[in-house]
Amino acid sequence: MTPRLRLLRSRRVGPTTFHKLINEHGSATAALEALPHVARAAGVSDYQICPERVVEAELAAGHKFGATLVAYDDPAYPALLTDLDDAPPLLWMKGDLSLAERPMLSIVGARNASSLGLRFARTLAADLGEEGFGIVSGLARGIDAAAHEGALESGTVAVLAGGIDNIYPKENTEIYHRIAETGILISEQPLGMKPFARHFPMRNRIVSGLSRATIVIEAAAKSGSLLTAGNALDQGREVMAVPGHPFDGRASGCNVLIRDGATLIRGARDVLDALASSAPEITAHPAQQMQMPLSPPKPTVRDRSETRTAPRVTIPPSPPQTRSLSEHAALHAEILSRLSTTALPEDALIRDLDAPKDLVSAELLTLELSGRISRKSGGLLALS
Repeated sequence: MTPRLRLLRSRRVGPTTFHKLINEHGSATAALEALPHVARAAGVSDYQICPERVVEAELAAGHKFGATLVAYDDPAYPALLTDLDDAPPLLWMKGDLSLAERPMLSIVGARNASSLGLRFARTLAADLGEEGFGIVSGLARGIDAAAHEGALESGTVAVLAGGIDNIYPKENTEIYHRIAETGILISEQPLGMKPFARHFPMRNRIVSGLSRATIVIEAAAKSGSLLTAGNALDQGREVMAVPGHPFDGRASGCNVLIRDGATLIRGARDVLDALASSAPEITAHPAQQMQMPLSPPKPTVRDRSETRTAPRVTIPPSPPQTRSLSEHAALHAEILSRLSTTALPEDALIRDLDAPKDLVSAELLTLELSGRISRKSGGLLALS
């Protein structure tokens, strides 16, 4: 586990780059050995991989906190997340890990939610929990907190933007501790990490990625909840929304989602009917088909790589070594000229360049490690 954590915590190595390096070099140990050479090829001469003492300290802190570090090929890793190209390679998890075996539904919405919105979120979460679904949200104030509250008895999953030991916002401290006892806390960030703005979109992709469907309650036209709904669509998941009054700005985003094809939700029955029509094999009572949660396992670092394959990321072969420096420079310049601070899909960039995919992918990795470009959720690229 230590080599994987060192690789993931190394500078400019995010989830997508992690999986590419693993698939290209065969193991985390080999990828760590190759990483400085890859960085030098990208023009970074002083690149240093994450020191072993740093990850040892993180592992020790996780054990002390009572959390488990779960790898993407571990049986305890949430199965639906493995469908994502940018699936978190490692997750810190604490609580009743067997809850992750249930079918999940995400409920998200406004932080400044109305009383009716909060009441609806609690009721919907409780009703869906009774039907055997685990309820996922981001532990934010407002709708997120209400959804967690409604599902505390049946089982809820909180995905944290910062470290798993960092309670944010502080007003949700009581809910946080109750989830740690009966549900699951999840984070891909190091322990002790305070959440920054860039962490919330990363968290949102996990919230939607864990779930069969994302349900939006009270979301403004431009809000993080709509970004989570967008992630769900990109991930091939269902999006559902609760309608609101046209004069209420908190409902404008939900109304737009419904206008554009999201399923209109009035209660748990609408959710169950929509799921049954989209996937008849999921019944309205999934709890009847599964073992209910057992007591929480003792905190350990788990790594059973033989039981699950890595996320489905296709890695192109390394480009021929006969390419000249001028050819490298020309492709670099062409890539950079077509990117901006507005994210562009990687496949669209490759089509526009009209160059072999293996060559472009290799140059993108070089540019990412050099800090010239950055990857966003959903396979998007932008200038750093």
